[in-house]
Amino acid sequence: MVKLSVNINKIATLRNARGLHARPDLLQAARDIERFGGEGITVHPRPDERHIRYQDVRELKAIVTTELNVEGNPTPDFLALVREVRPEQVTLVPDAPDAITSNAGWDVAKHQAYLRDVVAELKSYGARVSIFLDPEPGLIAAAASTGTDRIELYTEAYARLYPTDRLAAVRPYRATAEAAVAAGLGLNAGHDLDLENLAYLAQELPGLQEVSIGHALIADALYLGLENTVQLYKRQLR
Repeated sequence: MVKLSVNINKIATLRNARGLHARPDLLQAARDIERFGGEGITVHPRPDERHIRYQDVRELKAIVTTELNVEGNPTPDFLALVREVRPEQVTLVPDAPDAITSNAGWDVAKHQAYLRDVVAELKSYGARVSIFLDPEPGLIAAAASTGTDRIELYTEAYARLYPTDRLAAVRPYRATAEAAVAAGLGLNAGHDLDLENLAYLAQELPGLQEVSIGHALIADALYLGLENTVQLYKRQLR
């Protein structure tokens, strides 16, 4: 079954809205998500620490019992954090420092040598590595040549088109997933996935191993409760 990793950035955003206020408790939220059935915790610390702080990552590593997935652009500070924390998975995302949220995958052909060095470094820390990628089958050969373990398909375009034409929405993703499987790469997916579009994506992507979901899940939890929401998302993946 496809694993659900819950991105808790938005919980940190709410906490940070009150300065040094400790509510909601990020660590307790992570514990509860795991207790409710979440199979991983994802965080994406950014240089300005506007939601997840570097210290949060250190503290989460000490208490997460499933799998900690740390996303980010491999700047020197980010790599130093990963070297210290040693998360189970690192997802490389090429976002600019001022990006509100991730908005593109890697140009793996252009940055192939750079990514190869970064992937090798991260693997030396014991991390599984995933590269954030747009749904383009032609990118798979270059991605595989970096030595990455997995790719994570950037699903914003799928989510945008899904309400009007789900067949067209999923087509490039299915083709890229098939190419990834053929190349021996593992497959993750994430961005703008929700209770409406998740089940179809999981059904249509061969080799899908993990989805990372944050914004929609946390927004749904405001109405449905966190425990119920985690279970509802897991149900979409069955």
